[in-house]
Amino acid sequence: MQTPISPTVRRRRLGRELRRLRESRDLKLSAAAKSSGVPLSTLSNIENAEARRIKPRDIQALADLYKASLEELSALLDLAKESKELGWWSRYKDVFGGNALPDFEVEASMMRMYQCQVIPGLLQTPDYAEAVFRGAGTLSSGEVQRNVDARIQRQHVLSRSKPLHLWAVIDEAALRRQAGSPDVMRHQSQHLLDMAMHHNVDVQILPFSAGMHAALSGSFVMLDFPSELDPTIVYTETSTDILFVQESESVQRYVSDFSHLNAAALRPAESIHFLRQNLESYEQHVQS
Repeated sequence: MQTPISPTVRRRRLGRELRRLRESRDLKLSAAAKSSGVPLSTLSNIENAEARRIKPRDIQALADLYKASLEELSALLDLAKESKELGWWSRYKDVFGGNALPDFEVEASMMRMYQCQVIPGLLQTPDYAEAVFRGAGTLSSGEVQRNVDARIQRQHVLSRSKPLHLWAVIDEAALRRQAGSPDVMRHQSQHLLDMAMHHNVDVQILPFSAGMHAALSGSFVMLDFPSELDPTIVYTETSTDILFVQESESVQRYVSDFSHLNAAALRPAESIHFLRQNLESYEQHVQS
């Protein structure tokens, strides 16, 4: 499966490239807008990756002002064009809302995450995912199925031609909390163990015995990208809000927290052993 294009990633890259070109000419935002004929609000929105409709003539005018090369102009126009494309997740706006994690996942090269309550979505079975969404008690049967379908669709990033490298630190609590029947948990435990064997999936278990740790405030996801033009971002969510953290200082705090979690968690081989024991306990439960 080929890697889809993320319009949001392309908008971010376009904005940074235009800002770089502007600053290389020592131009303030207002001066660039006035000299190019591009409205100040439009230029600001483009540089901040908030513009949904980007006109080629605006890109051409800015490139002329910044004395961009033909190669740079071509790249800028390509980014502007690609920023308008719709990904598969656009069909699930009712599920993802306006801030779609898959929009970033599809171009990410690595995802580092800590999950404290449930098995990570990219590693869930359909039955387990269904139990998670039903557990909220706020979704209709149709809405539950939509959420499950969208979650399973997201998992394709792990099997595409250049798969995402997933590095997940999972709290022991996520393994112990039952979702659905014991049989659902048995299949989920087997699936998690199988996925942990994949070359692009690293799983570490943070056991209860680790005590207090660096991420007591909750789960988070860090997304790294193959291009230096696309800096790391952090995704967090609550029951009411979704937040993408992009400021370098804040991102570095999460990088530090993940490093501490990595050190506190079981090594990958130890985690595999832990997962096997966890699977055996559910198998015994099902048989009894």
